[in-house]
Amino acid sequence: MVENRAEIPEKYDLNAKWDACVDLSVHRFVYSSFTGGFVGLLFFRSPVTRWASVAFGVGVGIGSAYSECAKKFNTSAPKLTPLPEVSWR
Repeated sequence: MVENRAEIPEKYDLNAKWDACVDLSVHRFVYSSFTGGFVGLLFFRSPVTRWASVAFGVGVGIGSAYSECAKKFNTSAPKLTPLPEVSWR
């Protein structure tokens, strides 16, 4: 049996974009947390600094996944720009 279903262009297929973003986010979360844990075990002695290393790795992974997903959805991540200086003269 053949379906006569129109193909959705990749540009407008939100399901594929969400699947790609969830997959990317999970991979980067896991890989960066393992990397942070390995670096923590390698360089730090204190458990607090080891957990901080893991937390930093997780933050980097989630941030990079967020930026990549924003590009996939054709939006941009918010850019932090300094406020313009006001002259009172």
